[in-house]
Amino acid sequence: MIKLYGVPRSRSLRVSWTLEELGLDWQYHYINFSKGDSRSPGFLAVNPGGKVPALVDDELVVTESAAIVMHLAEKYGKRKLLPEPGSDASALHHKWVSFIITELEQPLWTIGKHKFALPEELRQESMFPVAKWEFDKAAAIAENWLPESDFLLGDELSVADILLAHTLAWATRFEQTIPPKLAVYRDRLAKRPAMAKALEKEMAGAE
Repeated sequence: MIKLYGVPRSRSLRVSWTLEELGLDWQYHYINFSKGDSRSPGFLAVNPGGKVPALVDDELVVTESAAIVMHLAEKYGKRKLLPEPGSDASALHHKWVSFIITELEQPLWTIGKHKFALPEELRQESMFPVAKWEFDKAAAIAENWLPESDFLLGDELSVADILLAHTLAWATRFEQTIPPKLAVYRDRLAKRPAMAKALEKEMAGAE
């Protein structure tokens, strides 16, 4: 049984969404940070960093959301969610994944760290306009790159789509301005049944 450790709507939603798109059986383990779950010996044995998401797949433990969803697609996808290795589409996919994780997401995590993740004495409100500037710059690039097709690689959903749609939803929750084409894209992917089912399972697990 695949086990996912996470927090609703955090990066773990990328993983639960992927699991549902692939039709896999999985268990959700809610990590309540306010109750110290992330510092418990049991969870630190899974992820010494004390962060979510973390995935246990038989004997394998995988952390880092992009690595987890890539692992799931490669192992269980049966040519779903990923393009043919070595193809031009695969190179484009790698570009999107790298850009989303390193450029588009990082300003949002800066906001998150200075809102709630860092110890209070280390939080700096002066970081918020810097992060907004960085996000706006990255979002403008993504808006320009976004194709006219339903998905980033054409007519089929990919791992990169899951990462991008979740990142845009996260940006919306952090009250960032989303360019118009990206906003339409975000809203369309948010309607996917697998995403709704994944969020429902996460929310139920946190009750």
